[in-house]
Amino acid sequence: MCGVIGIWNFRSKRPVKQELLEHARDLMRHRGPDAAGSWIDRDLGFGHRRLSILDLSENGRQPMLSASGKQVITYNGEIYNYKELGQEHLRDVQLCSTSDTEVLVNLFEKYGPQALTYCNGMFAGGVWDRDAETLILFRDRAGIKPLYYMFTEHGIAFASELKSLLTLPGCDRRLNEAAVTTYMRYGYVPGESTLFAHIKKLLPGTYMTLTRAAVKVDRYWTLSFKEEQDRGLAAYHEEFSALFTDAIRLRLRSDVPLGIFLSGGLDSSSVVAQLSRFDTRQLKTFSVAYDYGKDYDETAYARIVSERFRTEHHEVRMTAQAFRDWIPSYVWHMDEPVTEAAAISLHYLSELTKREVTVVLSGEGADELLAGYDIYKYMLHLGRYRALPRALRAGVLEPMIRALGHAKINKYLELAQAPIDQSYAGVSLYQPSRIEEVLAEPLRSFAPADDFASACDSEIHPLNYMLSRDTGSWLVNNLLTKADKMTMASALELRVPFLDYRMLEFCARLPTKYKVRSGEKKFLLKHCMKGLLPKTILQRKKVGFPTPLEAMFRGDLFDYVREMVTSRTFIERGLFDGSVAARWLDDHRKRRGDYHRELWQLVVLEQWFRTFVDGHALHQDP
Repeated sequence: MCGVIGIWNFRSKRPVKQELLEHARDLMRHRGPDAAGSWIDRDLGFGHRRLSILDLSENGRQPMLSASGKQVITYNGEIYNYKELGQEHLRDVQLCSTSDTEVLVNLFEKYGPQALTYCNGMFAGGVWDRDAETLILFRDRAGIKPLYYMFTEHGIAFASELKSLLTLPGCDRRLNEAAVTTYMRYGYVPGESTLFAHIKKLLPGTYMTLTRAAVKVDRYWTLSFKEEQDRGLAAYHEEFSALFTDAIRLRLRSDVPLGIFLSGGLDSSSVVAQLSRFDTRQLKTFSVAYDYGKDYDETAYARIVSERFRTEHHEVRMTAQAFRDWIPSYVWHMDEPVTEAAAISLHYLSELTKREVTVVLSGEGADELLAGYDIYKYMLHLGRYRALPRALRAGVLEPMIRALGHAKINKYLELAQAPIDQSYAGVSLYQPSRIEEVLAEPLRSFAPADDFASACDSEIHPLNYMLSRDTGSWLVNNLLTKADKMTMASALELRVPFLDYRMLEFCARLPTKYKVRSGEKKFLLKHCMKGLLPKTILQRKKVGFPTPLEAMFRGDLFDYVREMVTSRTFIERGLFDGSVAARWLDDHRKRRGDYHRELWQLVVLEQWFRTFVDGHALHQDP
């Protein structure tokens, strides 16, 4: 696990300056505090910050050359099946280390980008073919690891974190105004775009091939959500259990201590249950909670699981002040504005965890694979509501519903006006009418970008349509971005067994009745965990790192939010109607409405501007 940086001045052929490369590299020292390396050959340079996980010796350092010296790699991540790949594909290569990096760079020499199809893991980086003068950038199937890139007058630069690119000569910092509108719709910027018009993200499951004459992006993996013919519950139980067990087995490969994030929910508890089968040592588990009452404290459930599997359990408690204090650092580490408030809880949890271990497993991804969110159920109900006669809906039901004045219900009423392939844009969808209200006139002309197909495949079940959207967008650009940036801020490696690509493929083709049955979400996972987890855990309602923003914005953080959304800098940016933001905050405090989500969006974006536009983020963590 680490941070990578690469520069290739293929247009100008200007030599790469070592001090520039290393400054950009060392801005990510939090990702790799154990070692730093660089490799420069005239107009191409690679930099690397190392967090040592496998082969702690000097032999595991990057950038690394292949055995022949023809290929050079700098990459971030882990190839979990590297032992098997080395034994099967590299018997004729004299390997000098026990690192996965050496296996990967030699696989690239042997197979080119096809090497990626053999790899089970999380990875993003670049490989340079010295003879062919060809650069290949690559990213894992699920998008667990990030990779940003930009083209300049000199060539191309790429990095694990966007802020490192901002330090380089020729970086164009022009704002992508259309992406601001998109951010307000989703709470993050989806697809390949960022808020900088000329900085992009390499999409998951793709690789980019660059020569001095051409640039090409290819996809090496696509996830199909077409249901297979039903093989029966017993067969699916057996296959899922075997895949889950093997995914965890591979993710136990580490030369440093390992633990588990345990919320007390089904997903993380399932990881603990499976992991306990392998590790004969006492497992270490870690939880976080807010001092805001039982609605924001899951530790009682985490303790139940800890006691069941006799883990060494650790907890950290959050306050409103702790949340407020870390917001500038949160935005700096995230690189992109992402309104995932639980990320700040995750930071404090990661700080606690890092004191004990260097690698941690979590339950990320299960909700997107097996339909764990309530919104899926609501959207399917809306489909049935939309099937009612229009006269009944428009003339009777909708006026009655609007008269209730409930914001959440009104949001779903808006969504009910169109088919699911037009109305569903993801788990984090905000109420469109509210977003329209706060946008300044110039931004209203930009339609929110959609990184997903505009029409639903008639062969895909509506549930699978939603899951495919969330797996390809919400999971990648929100949850995994949060998970990577917050854990790496503490130099902690996070592994996510549910996102083993074999698990993704299995769940995508799984008949929907094994995902949701009679209103029960994640049916198959619960079925497989019966007898392993207590009923209290199997039957409890999903919560997931709850953050008391609604209460904090009315009380402890009211003055802070007011300063952010009524400040002169906020108004003068000309992106939002300041009077609307002020009215939202006043209505929220007086309980005339719940605007905490929209206010948090504005706070995060304003802090992002102050960090990355006003200050250029060339300094270390604030």
